[in-house]
Amino acid sequence: MKVIAVNRSASFEYFIEDRYEAGIVLEGAEVKSLRAGKASLGESYCELKGGEVILKNMHIAIYDKSGAFSTRDARKDRKLLLHRHEISKIAGKVHERGYTLVPLKVYFKDALVKVEVALCKGKHTFDKKQSLKERDLKRESDRHAAEFEKY
Repeated sequence: MKVIAVNRSASFEYFIEDRYEAGIVLEGAEVKSLRAGKASLGESYCELKGGEVILKNMHIAIYDKSGAFSTRDARKDRKLLLHRHEISKIAGKVHERGYTLVPLKVYFKDALVKVEVALCKGKHTFDKKQSLKERDLKRESDRHAAEFEKY
């Protein structure tokens, strides 16, 4: 499994509840650009429309050798491929208050491009401060443990 892009801010901004693996509908030039690692999940999100899951605002750089066959829109909407029962489960949760669907990472699984999406609940400011405090404490304890092992 080769990871192409990761949404690093998702775990800081949201409580991750469920994870799903979804396929994505792409053009050939987009796949070649992904193989070169030219993608970004920053500020991307998922939306439910008409029983389908749409990935919005994901940046895939335009493949320079594609010529006239490339679509000149790097941030176009892309359809995600999920099973019908997964979509209905996600739709039920998203319509509840506070839940959203966020892409976590894009990767190759064998020859296929997959997107890991997560059903998330937003964090408040005090939750974010608490997670920063926990991360700093863990870093400090690891530093002390490394010093102790040194001697």
